[in-house]
Amino acid sequence: MLASLRVSTARSAASAVARVARVNAVRGFIAPTVSRRADFVQELYLKELKAYKPTPVKDSDSAGQVQTFSAPKTPKSPEEADLAASLKEYENMAVEVEGNEGAASATSTPAAVEDWLVEEEDEDEHAAKH
Repeated sequence: MLASLRVSTARSAASAVARVARVNAVRGFIAPTVSRRADFVQELYLKELKAYKPTPVKDSDSAGQVQTFSAPKTPKSPEEADLAASLKEYENMAVEVEGNEGAASATSTPAAVEDWLVEEEDEDEHAAKH
């Protein structure tokens, strides 16, 4: 019985060594580990990304999206048409002076100009002097 126990122990040990040897043979130095294997989705994404060919851009692609530029016309000055008449009207205008009435300016008598820089004496100083 002891001999059969040793034989079964030797067989189980041999089978265990064989299993470990098979696992090591599969998982060798060159084979990547689970953490180093690329993700399936990432591989698929990179494959599709490399296979993508964008459509070439044409000059006519923006035809319906953008309006064509046209420079605006230069505006015509309203003064150019009647410049001489406006100058004559300006020369004939009456000169307005502040303080003078329209009738007084026609009669060539100058209006009295008030002095606007007049210093008034304080009443306290005037009363103290007397």
